[in-house]
Amino acid sequence: MNRKRVFWAISPLVLLTHARAAAAQDQPAQYPRFLANSYIGVQLGYIDYPFSSSQVQPGFHAQSIQVPHLAARVFLFGHEFSKYFSAQISDMRPVYWVKYQNVNGDQGSHSVWMNVAGLTAKLRLPLTRTLSVYGEGGLGIVTRKGFSINQEPVVNDASYATLLSGGGLDYHVNDHWALLTGVTAALGRSAGHQPRTLFFSGGFTYTLRHLPAERVETDSTNGPVWPKNIFQMGYMTDALGFGANDFVSKGAVPVFWAGSVYVANGLSVNYQRNIFHTRRFFALDWGAGVSSWKSRKNGERFHTASVYPVLRFTVVRTNPLKFYFSYSLAGPALITRTTIDGEETGRRFTFQDFMSAGVFLGRNGRVTAEVRIAHYSNGNLFPQNAGVTIPLGFYLGSTF
Repeated sequence: MNRKRVFWAISPLVLLTHARAAAAQDQPAQYPRFLANSYIGVQLGYIDYPFSSSQVQPGFHAQSIQVPHLAARVFLFGHEFSKYFSAQISDMRPVYWVKYQNVNGDQGSHSVWMNVAGLTAKLRLPLTRTLSVYGEGGLGIVTRKGFSINQEPVVNDASYATLLSGGGLDYHVNDHWALLTGVTAALGRSAGHQPRTLFFSGGFTYTLRHLPAERVETDSTNGPVWPKNIFQMGYMTDALGFGANDFVSKGAVPVFWAGSVYVANGLSVNYQRNIFHTRRFFALDWGAGVSSWKSRKNGERFHTASVYPVLRFTVVRTNPLKFYFSYSLAGPALITRTTIDGEETGRRFTFQDFMSAGVFLGRNGRVTAEVRIAHYSNGNLFPQNAGVTIPLGFYLGSTF
């Protein structure tokens, strides 16, 4: 589940960079101000974090410890305030977890995962027209999930704030694309026997630039109109099972996430507003919603409130019907329970993700109908992250 999040967190946003801005004159054909000069990116490389028997509690012994070194760092969102200064949110983790093998002769394999979330400032000093040296520093949140045997902790959980720093070189291929290489470091913590982390990497960033006015004006005439506002109400039920969730989270090409907590039913109210779109294919909305859920196992009631981005792709466009797919990820949310059906889901802060297929009906697309699956988890910001699986939801609404 965690490796998939690294890849899929960036891939839908990359599609945005290939979109050509065009729309009706009363529609947002230009990037909103907060997106212009903002960037996303990814780095791959070698992670060095010396896990050893030091993390194992007294009375336990592992026959061997596997420490994989392939890792990724994803820049979920960054913004250039000038050519010298930017700020960014990132997530760094190994592709494969550390494994402790055959602990006290149990013949088992036990995973210990960790990731480093970062909020850092980046300073850039140009050396030539295309080559710059950079340094970064700021807040890092290190999270480690250990394991237990027979309810006795073997490697403890850990979560703490630390300094995240680094530096390197970046090469500007053009106004949008940059290649970068460097090293990133997170301090260890002796209290929890968490080793320091070094990440040697290379990768790229893509920056959205303000579109030229003449391009927007040229492409803004006689384009199809997208709805500015969408209001929806939905009902979720497990009556049809979780086949749709399993298909996209456990299939040959997993594009979504599963959780340990399953919802029986729920109600949801949502509002979405368009902030950018292309002439025919792509739209970006911001949304907000509140929902009430009932767990499948113990019938426990809990509630969520979230704000979220929506990436919408229209694949069929006719006068009476427009058919679309949408994808939303990493929408900040609050959840009223942190233990559901005996599973620890973390803290009250979490993230909402969903996938849906829907239609706009009528000549003006005033009616919308949609089917959706959803998921809540904290992205491993906290050691406890069971995840909540939301079954098929049926949404009906209006546009205006």
